[in-house]
Amino acid sequence: MGRIVVQKRRVKKAYRIAEIDAQLISARTREEAKLMTESRTIGVSVPLIYDVDLLNGIITMEYLAGDRVKDILNELDEQQREQICHRIGESIARLHSHDIIHGDITTSNMILLYDRLYFIDFGLGCKTIDCETKAVDLHVLMEAFESTHSRFSSCFDDVLVGYKRQYRGDPIMVIDTIDDIVHRGRYR
Repeated sequence: MGRIVVQKRRVKKAYRIAEIDAQLISARTREEAKLMTESRTIGVSVPLIYDVDLLNGIITMEYLAGDRVKDILNELDEQQREQICHRIGESIARLHSHDIIHGDITTSNMILLYDRLYFIDFGLGCKTIDCETKAVDLHVLMEAFESTHSRFSSCFDDVLVGYKRQYRGDPIMVIDTIDDIVHRGRYR
């Protein structure tokens, strides 16, 4: 191949009936590859996919030799951190505007490379118009900030600034739904 790649492999589950397991692996691999491809099409940076092997549940993609946002966010100065968080919000809004749900938005699933913000691991993602699912997507990130970057309480607010700027719908409806989720105690 001549290039460094990453292969994401879905592992067979011994406890599942083999035929059902094969169908699940194939469907989930296909869905993740579709979400990544569509994300790239709408302007959200994701690794370039080189090959998809549905039979074996393998996605071969570009290796990104950058830094996980989780590892660098705490080291940035306030202005840099704010800019990154705005960009995170804008990218999520772009996804949500096209009804793409990442499913596991954490700073561990974002890579910064040459000043580009990449999203990785769409394995729990899906497509939906549902406002609550979009709010849950953001709520996962809010909790990641609270647990991993708790010194910087403004980070999630900065994400929402970017989200409001970019979302092609009613961002307040999504944001209010996050508040509803928190107040219901659904995740607490």
